[in-house]
Amino acid sequence: MFNPKSPLLMSENNASAHTEMNTEIRYLVIYGYTSRELAKVIKHFKLHLPEYVKMTVRTQSLVSRITLTGVDNKVELLRFNMNRFQQMLADIFSEEVISMQDKTLPQVLGELLTERELSVSCAESCTGGNIAHRIVQIPGSSAYFMGSIVSYANDVKAGVLGVSRSDIDNYGAVSEPVVESMVKGVCRLMRTECGIATSGIAGPDGGTRFKPVGTVWIAAKCLDRVVSECVHFDGDRNEVIESATNHGMFMLMRLLRNTYVMQEDFTDE
Repeated sequence: MFNPKSPLLMSENNASAHTEMNTEIRYLVIYGYTSRELAKVIKHFKLHLPEYVKMTVRTQSLVSRITLTGVDNKVELLRFNMNRFQQMLADIFSEEVISMQDKTLPQVLGELLTERELSVSCAESCTGGNIAHRIVQIPGSSAYFMGSIVSYANDVKAGVLGVSRSDIDNYGAVSEPVVESMVKGVCRLMRTECGIATSGIAGPDGGTRFKPVGTVWIAAKCLDRVVSECVHFDGDRNEVIESATNHGMFMLMRLLRNTYVMQEDFTDE
């Protein structure tokens, strides 16, 4: 007769309990790679992962979320190894890490501003208010986000933000002097310690030989420090806007972390 309390069955149940599988998940969010570029960088790392760890990657507008999922019956050893794999991955991308948690770039930016009790504003040309849109999607952003000026026209850049008309005439709206004046101007108007500014050519028209479609000058300001970069983004109009948005937030994030490395001198003349 079947006896659920028989020693043999109890022994089997205990064995089953001891082999219960555990799942541990680790994240790494980074900036600056296309999906193809990232696949090449992590190929060696992925090949040497044990069978009980699976890696998935999702990349959009140069922001990548890498997920490591481990499944094993030895929970403490699993946690130890998953932490080790996550750190090994982070070491590969030491300068590109946004977060080691499942967080977005605007979330991390908001946390940094909150921790440092700083405020931010934006002056946007080619991104058309998209940076402000991404920032205010985070609950509680009213604590640090003061506002944005979409200075799409040169008259707005000069008349509202105080950009020198001679700089616009001499260097063009898509230039280092103009974008740096934009970020200083919006911080002055909004009375914020931090700011992001963009001016570029999102396309599909408007490009030139020296400033092709996808060329964007981006400036970030944190307290007394102002930095700017010229970046050439691939993709259609929306992809250029999204990539420029992420790049501007990433620049400010690195300024806030005091990890910003100055871009090599660039001339767009």
